[in-house]
Amino acid sequence: MNRIARLGLALMATTMISGTALADDVTIGIRTEPSSMDPYFHNLGPNNAMLGQIFGRLVEWPPAMDKIIPRLATSWKAIDDTTWEFKLREGVKFHDGTAFTADDVLFSFARADGYTGGNSSFRTYTKGKTVTKVDDFTIHIKTEAPYPLMPNDMTTLMIMSSEAKGTGGEANNGIKAKDFNDGLATMGTGPYKFVEWKKGDQIVVEKYDGYAGPMAQPWDKITFKVIKSDPARTAALLAGDVDMIDDVATPDIPALKTNDAVALSQGVSNRVIYIHIDQFRDVSPFVTDKAGNALTKNPLKDARVRKALSKMIDRDEIVEKVMEGVAIKAGQLLPEGFFGRSPNLKPDAYDPEGAKALLAEAGWADGFALTIHGPNNRYINDGKIAEAIAQMLTRNGIPTKVETMPSSVYFKRASSGGPDKTPEFSFFLVGWGAGSGEPSSPLKSLLATVDASKGQGASNRGQHSDPELDAVLVEALATVDDDKRAALLAKATDIGIGRNMGIIPLHYQVNTWATRKGLKYEARADERTVGINLIKDN
Repeated sequence: MNRIARLGLALMATTMISGTALADDVTIGIRTEPSSMDPYFHNLGPNNAMLGQIFGRLVEWPPAMDKIIPRLATSWKAIDDTTWEFKLREGVKFHDGTAFTADDVLFSFARADGYTGGNSSFRTYTKGKTVTKVDDFTIHIKTEAPYPLMPNDMTTLMIMSSEAKGTGGEANNGIKAKDFNDGLATMGTGPYKFVEWKKGDQIVVEKYDGYAGPMAQPWDKITFKVIKSDPARTAALLAGDVDMIDDVATPDIPALKTNDAVALSQGVSNRVIYIHIDQFRDVSPFVTDKAGNALTKNPLKDARVRKALSKMIDRDEIVEKVMEGVAIKAGQLLPEGFFGRSPNLKPDAYDPEGAKALLAEAGWADGFALTIHGPNNRYINDGKIAEAIAQMLTRNGIPTKVETMPSSVYFKRASSGGPDKTPEFSFFLVGWGAGSGEPSSPLKSLLATVDASKGQGASNRGQHSDPELDAVLVEALATVDDDKRAALLAKATDIGIGRNMGIIPLHYQVNTWATRKGLKYEARADERTVGINLIKDN
């Protein structure tokens, strides 16, 4: 399969950072801290990045996401049409000294599948799979139909100890969030063990001497300093208070490029920034007439209206002015080079007249008013993107207000904040990184009809639904032949976005990390900021 190549710029630049010798401890400034230390609480980038250093997965993606590599599993193969066999690594111990066996995999699957109280669950990757123990170091995962993406799915699920039952009640196998956040249950097999989490301040991990995995551990201790402000994060690097920062602010990139004491690393991300649209409520909470009065009908349920809104968004302006050229405009779920993309979909061109014609055709020639909601500390320039979109819609006859908030608040309201446990918002900014390395993951999570029993629509906040897309996706997920599966995934994307505008793709992120001289970071297509990919540049 062809995967997108990283940009991999190692751009050297000059600053006032002191030239002290590099120690075996490192401090990394991060923009966004995880929402929990529980590996199943939220399928969210910052959580998956931080916790993947503490908990192991059966298999893993390298930074370029060009192949799947062994981790807790040493080998895997399909032994018949509906059964995958994974051989587990022997001699692995959890951070508390207990031995890793097949029992821990079975426990982790069951807990992830039955987890309650979190957001964007991992059931997308567990439903429809039956895990059985063959012996202490062999498991079989069985599905009802052929499922070629089993190794891809296993790059997502972290494995915890079946002994870490915690002190909670019956819910979530007796484990409470507090048990993780205070360290009682935060024991994995990963290269680093949990030390402390001071919310809003820092997370500290230390090298695990008993680590038996395939990757080297470059640091004895890593301190992740939470620095939400973009200018403050850059200032901390220049002052020598941290050794690396992630999410380098786009206005800071030009100056850092000319600074000989700084190294930049950039990579095209597998994350698409997009807009969810309320397609299920007859009356949507943040859609009104232009005077602010409630409507008795939800215009967003009409695909022509959704397409019109997409045509009112000038993606070139967002990329060039808001993102300062550090982004790629999007028309589907993954950028060029990824498997299963549609050859038919291009980014919608800015077309106000075409948008107005579609609104008139749908019976909304006079327009309506919206509120766009979004986080202001999760994605690159997320608050500014929301403001730009609001301005574009407003100047094209859709008066739009903006409300942004910290991601810790935003995702609760965007997932199940309404009184009926549905998303609170009507038109809202989100991002999705395709952990599967192909469109199957976002199609299943973002556009498939919501069905918890099948693990579908776990993050389908707009509740898009199309039986034809569901059928094509089911067929794709059971198709072993790569060429046929790629065509089916492209067809499902054509239906969900090209025909239905189930979400509005905006752009793909290009991520930038900055390190002090003497260090280099290998840019990751999955955007993760992890200490194991930060090494000394001798």
